[in-house]
Amino acid sequence: MNIAIFASGSGSNCENLIRYFEHSSQIHCALVVSNKPDAYVLVRAERLGVPTAVITREQLHNVDVMMPLLQQYGVGFIVLAGFLPLIPDYLVEAFPRKILNLHPALLPKYGGKGMWGRHVHEAVKAAGETETGMTVHYVTPVCDAGEIIAQYRVTLLSSDTVDDIAEKEHQLEMKYFPKVVEEVVMSYKV
Repeated sequence: MNIAIFASGSGSNCENLIRYFEHSSQIHCALVVSNKPDAYVLVRAERLGVPTAVITREQLHNVDVMMPLLQQYGVGFIVLAGFLPLIPDYLVEAFPRKILNLHPALLPKYGGKGMWGRHVHEAVKAAGETETGMTVHYVTPVCDAGEIIAQYRVTLLSSDTVDDIAEKEHQLEMKYFPKVVEEVVMSYKV
């Protein structure tokens, strides 16, 4: 199964996924898509030999641009790894339960518009939470509202800074995200 990884930032999760699947005979990272031409994820993907595409907001919302691009690479699954724009309805419909998102908190807490990256960790710290974690969920037209596939938790200390919280949560992503993606994608191949 060919997957496309959509990312907007530095791409550590994207690189982790590419490396995890690079010797798989079942799952292939066929394309990395970014909405930011200067995103470091593009450098990471190119270094690892994965084709990349940069798309504008208008292109993302244009079925006549995105569908041929995904078809060109035989994409059967989309994985969002720090991709900030909302996925348009037509893509959700074209890939039913085949678009996964990684969220850096325990949804439904700290989800929705504006809740991404450091903003999430700042909100977790401000609320005095004793734990945080990561959530992998199916993408629907409503931001962060799709069915939860998996969640992993980590304990927080009152002395943890926002950076500490971010690092603890990121370690969960590095350990578990590729395994969850693999399980879900493989469940469609049976």
